[in-house]
Amino acid sequence: MGRLILVDQPASGRDAGRVVAYCRVSSADQKDDLERQAGRVVAGATGQGLALGQVVSEIGSGMNGHRRKLTKLLSDPAATVIVVEHRDRLTRFGFEHLQASLAACGRRIVVLDDAETADDLVRDVTEVLTSLCARLYGRRSASRRAAKAVAVVTASEPV
Repeated sequence: MGRLILVDQPASGRDAGRVVAYCRVSSADQKDDLERQAGRVVAGATGQGLALGQVVSEIGSGMNGHRRKLTKLLSDPAATVIVVEHRDRLTRFGFEHLQASLAACGRRIVVLDDAETADDLVRDVTEVLTSLCARLYGRRSASRRAAKAVAVVTASEPV
């Protein structure tokens, strides 16, 4: 006598979960650009048949690895599709690694405009140099300030 076992298959990663748009600009004076970017991402996602469940907007450098909203989005397994206008809105470096890590979990990134321009490369190099210079000059400045503070304290102490 044969037996029949019915099994409910879970929906695939592309069909289950939330579709989330991620938008980012580098500085607060670009807030108007952030709103326009969000509008373009919503329109682009809708045009591709993706029903957005959430739009996450953030102000912060693409070089900053401690963007709170992006970290929360990446750690949320329910966000199965992340939509960005350009790949550099998500991260300046290591995009392919991030994409592969998410794919291993059944998640994906949709880039609406995947064209990279020479301007992006120049901007990336400029940001790297700016970051390195800020660290270098910041250390020098901090050590000079500390030396001045020590000198003031030692000069004002009675002997």
